[in-house]
Amino acid sequence: MRNDNFVDRSFTVIADILLELFPTTQREKRAFIYYKDGMSAHAEGEYAEALSNYMESLRLETDPIDRGFTLYNVGLIYTSNGDHEKALQMYYQALENNPGMPQALNNIAVILHFRGEQAIEAGDIQNSDIFFSKAAEYWREAIRLAPDVYLQAENWLQTTGRG
Repeated sequence: MRNDNFVDRSFTVIADILLELFPTTQREKRAFIYYKDGMSAHAEGEYAEALSNYMESLRLETDPIDRGFTLYNVGLIYTSNGDHEKALQMYYQALENNPGMPQALNNIAVILHFRGEQAIEAGDIQNSDIFFSKAAEYWREAIRLAPDVYLQAENWLQTTGRG
């Protein structure tokens, strides 16, 4: 156990207890352990280690919902490292596994919005509008799934007339 704050320790203890109590296969248990270790490394900024653990979890995990959360976390790492193309791929895969994941929809919208801003800076108004329209689609769906969570997105949709 790497993290030493109370929340991380508590999560780890509870997760270990649940892992013992629920009837799961050894493969599922190993997948969860890799996922948990990935989360711990991720929280400490150890992205290479986190990616390694997440990838091993994905290799073992068969549940689509759990795979979706792991893919989402991989996307977060790529986003943090500025690799938006790989991040988008991970978020799209997360949604394929778990379509009801508003946080993946939100992160796709954030990247598309960022690309729209880049297009404006480059003087490419036509492509900026395309990026902003796509961002709006993803934000509307995220807000539909999680009302009142993405308030900045709601405000942007209203002020730009894309709501």
